[in-house]
Amino acid sequence: MKHYIGIDLGGTNIKVGLVNELGEILLKKSVKTRAERSGEAIVADMANLSLDVIREAGLRESDVVSIGIGSPGVPNNKTGELVIAYNLPFHHMPMRLEMHKVTSLPVYIDNDANVAALAESAFGGARDSYCSVAVTLGTGVGGGVVINNRIYSGFNNSGCEIGHIVIAAGGEQCTCGRKGCFEAYASATALIRDTERAALANPDSILSTMVAANGGQASGRTSFEAKRRGDAAAAGVVDKYIDMLAEGLANVINGYMPEVIVIGGGVCNEGDDLMVPLIEKTYSKAKSFLVEGVERPQIRVAQMGNDAGIVGAAMMGRASFEDGLAG
Repeated sequence: MKHYIGIDLGGTNIKVGLVNELGEILLKKSVKTRAERSGEAIVADMANLSLDVIREAGLRESDVVSIGIGSPGVPNNKTGELVIAYNLPFHHMPMRLEMHKVTSLPVYIDNDANVAALAESAFGGARDSYCSVAVTLGTGVGGGVVINNRIYSGFNNSGCEIGHIVIAAGGEQCTCGRKGCFEAYASATALIRDTERAALANPDSILSTMVAANGGQASGRTSFEAKRRGDAAAAGVVDKYIDMLAEGLANVINGYMPEVIVIGGGVCNEGDDLMVPLIEKTYSKAKSFLVEGVERPQIRVAQMGNDAGIVGAAMMGRASFEDGLAG
């Protein structure tokens, strides 16, 4: 049984896991990132924590195939460099070189959304598919494309930014600088914004009462819950949210035609209240390319949860091992 280390590097925590070739996390540890420090100090923590996990599992460094790192930002896995990582002190950081000051294991680097997509492709909602797209609905909208068990991210490692496909030209302002991006309508942030707007515009609604009871703040669940209580204002928010999410997914289908689209994020906890109308609307919007006799992509809920970053990062080493590559 082969073993790999997967590192999920975030702005708050560094999470490291020992993963076997079945995608099982055998041992996991974490430390605070402390992003105010130098990039070198953060990478040293990643490397040392990896060795700690290996030793605590009763293994030697030579028992592990590789270390994979999933990080925000733009990587360059060919050079082992993290070109830039948002909210972290990395700018053209030679991450592989820094890791090799502590460990001799091969090191692979990719974007955190990409490695999460790889985890879903290998062991989660898109398991056994040839081509899949993972869409994560959080503060923004993250996306990752996997083709034949390999991450696809364009020639410069910064492609497949699904959240920044424009679905409403001149629409809501996006953090990227453009207007009308998928992210500006389908993220949890967008859902909360629209919920709070609707609460203000409908002061006599159940929705308004619920938001007021929470100090004037909504969550991603507020509109769904108010809709279940029969509130018309909330129903309008939910219907618009699902409609715009379907617009983006229809673009993903038309652009990639994957076997499976996997949807992740807290909003997926709404279950059938989200997924049933979402699937229907998505197929309707993509119908020009899903004519009779053409197999439809499956739209499923992500299965890997908070472990996707660790497992997906670890599996970069498995893919590279199978290709005969070393990092």
